[in-house]
Amino acid sequence: MTAVMTVLGIVVFVVGLLISIAWHELGHLSTAKLFGIRVPQYMVGFGPTVWSRKKGETEYGFKAVPLGGYIRMIGMFPPGPDGRITKRSSSPWRSMIEDARQASYEELLPGDEDRLFYKRAPWKRVIVMFAGPFMNLILAFGLFLATMMGFGVPESLPTISSVSQCVVPVSQASDTCPKDAPASPAAAAGLRAGDTIVSFAGHPIHDYKQLSADIRDSAERTVPIVVERGGHQVATTATIQKNTLAKLDGNGDPIPGQTVDTGFLGITPTTGVVQLGFGDSVDRMYQMADSGIHSLLALPGKIPGLWDSVFDGTPRSADSPVGMVGAARVGGEVFALHLPASQRIAFMVNLLAGINLSLFLFNMLPLLPLDGGHVAGALWESLRRQAARLLKRPDPGPFDVAKLMPLAYVVASVFVGFTLLVLAADLVNPVKIS
Repeated sequence: MTAVMTVLGIVVFVVGLLISIAWHELGHLSTAKLFGIRVPQYMVGFGPTVWSRKKGETEYGFKAVPLGGYIRMIGMFPPGPDGRITKRSSSPWRSMIEDARQASYEELLPGDEDRLFYKRAPWKRVIVMFAGPFMNLILAFGLFLATMMGFGVPESLPTISSVSQCVVPVSQASDTCPKDAPASPAAAAGLRAGDTIVSFAGHPIHDYKQLSADIRDSAERTVPIVVERGGHQVATTATIQKNTLAKLDGNGDPIPGQTVDTGFLGITPTTGVVQLGFGDSVDRMYQMADSGIHSLLALPGKIPGLWDSVFDGTPRSADSPVGMVGAARVGGEVFALHLPASQRIAFMVNLLAGINLSLFLFNMLPLLPLDGGHVAGALWESLRRQAARLLKRPDPGPFDVAKLMPLAYVVASVFVGFTLLVLAADLVNPVKIS
């Protein structure tokens, strides 16, 4: 049964990924057609065509490798300076430019002269190229709302799960207390498992994040505490001691390998599923997007860890990059866990939401061949034309993005290499879930 549920989880993830890709390409397709650009192909996947059907002027289909998709638009690049579409050259860099330019005109038909992508105003091209990632952002927003407001999210609660009996640094924590270790403030104050802290140092407590911050800010102070126990409120006091604990980031999560001397009470919170309101959900999504941006910028620094995990067997870190294969594997493992069906579904929806958020952030990088690279090219063209108009100079004409194709090949090669490294890590030394 476990194997069946694992396979089911992987299938559900792959279907969700295909929907996300199709949704992304639909953004490009719909806006391109809106602005009169001819689109000969709309494909989900890469490689050999598995199924296709032509409707109107566009061929719709699926390809064998479900790791991406594309639409083919006529005239992505302007003709060369001499007005010709192709002009062979012995230079390999020049050949890249000319090959890209030729490919964008391969399916040119009579009457397409005014339906070319590059002839559209820069703001229209920005919309067409931005529409794909934006569709991923919309889908991520909807899926995150469904999990946060519908299923709920796991959160630490201000209800005590266990009480530490002594004060020891986080690096020395164990099930037994050293003989010379002082009693924890929580144990000395008579706090018990099951108590819900409703007031700390005179401040009402609404969530554990607030309680944790208040405790850390109260080192070496004696503070009043009110707990709810058995339907009654019980008041006590505790002298908060200073201890060496894990340093927390802005979201209240431990930063691996970093510690700080701060206030310590000696309680472990319970974890529960909490449904968030719309405002809290949006705030949580903003934090996730901010974290996603920082993670994206930190990717180059993750390469040595990935390399070591593949070739030296070093354990994968908690923040190690995971590819589509690794994500599918995690989804399969979650479906095989003995959890309520609602929690397994919520995890899968949340996983797909995170994938869509990552697709949005990644595709908006201002690098060719990504959508963000084409957006940057259109914006640069608009800026050049506006500057020429203000300076009363001749219109410089369309910006020839094809000239950047050598750089695009370099960027694509780096992306492919990184993707293969992540794939190897996911296969050889996959991330484990607890």
